[in-house]
Amino acid sequence: MNSKRRVTEENDRFLQLWLLSQQGDNTAFRSLADGLYRTLFNYAFNFTSDREFIKDTIQELFITIWAKKHRIHMEVVVLYFLKSLRNQLWQHFRRRGSSVHFYDISEYAELEEEEGNIEEIIVADEVWAENEHRLQAALRELPKRQKEVVFLKYYEGMDNDRIAQIMQVNKQSVANLLFKAMQVLRSQMAARV
Repeated sequence: MNSKRRVTEENDRFLQLWLLSQQGDNTAFRSLADGLYRTLFNYAFNFTSDREFIKDTIQELFITIWAKKHRIHMEVVVLYFLKSLRNQLWQHFRRRGSSVHFYDISEYAELEEEEGNIEEIIVADEVWAENEHRLQAALRELPKRQKEVVFLKYYEGMDNDRIAQIMQVNKQSVANLLFKAMQVLRSQMAARV
C-alpha cells in the first residue's frame, strides 16, 4: 500500500473516531488518543527531551480538545492535533521563558530486519550503526527549523502542504528548509566518511 493511500485511510479512521467523539463517545476519543499518541510524543520530542513534560502536555492537549469538542471542526485529524500541540508547546515555553532545543529521536526510528548469515548481519549492523551515528550527528547540527521539517517529512511522512500548515509558513519556505537541510546533511555525511 502506498503511503498516500495509507495516510488517507488513517485519516478516515481518525475522522470517524473524531465524529463519534464529538457525539460524546469516550471510547472513540480514547481510541483516537491512543492512535495519535506516539506521533504526538515523537513530534514533541523535537522540542524537549523532558518526557514527563511531553506526557503532561499531550494529556493537557487531549483534555482541552475533549472539552471543546463541539466547537472544533477538523478535516485532517493528525494535522489538527500536531498544530495544536505545537502551539501548546510554544505557549508553555513562552510562559516559562525557556528556550527551545531539539534533541535526538533515534530511539524511535524503526530498524530494518536483516537477512543472511550471522557474519553478514554483524557487518551490516555495524555499517548501519556507523551510518546512523553519522546521520544523527549531522542532524544535531541542523538549525531547529530544519530539524523540524526533516522530522515531519521523513519521520512522519507528511507532504509539504501539511508541513507548511503545522509550521505556519508557506509551502515554498518548507521546500527551502528541506533543500537546505538535505544539502547540509549530504555535506556533513560526506565529511564524516
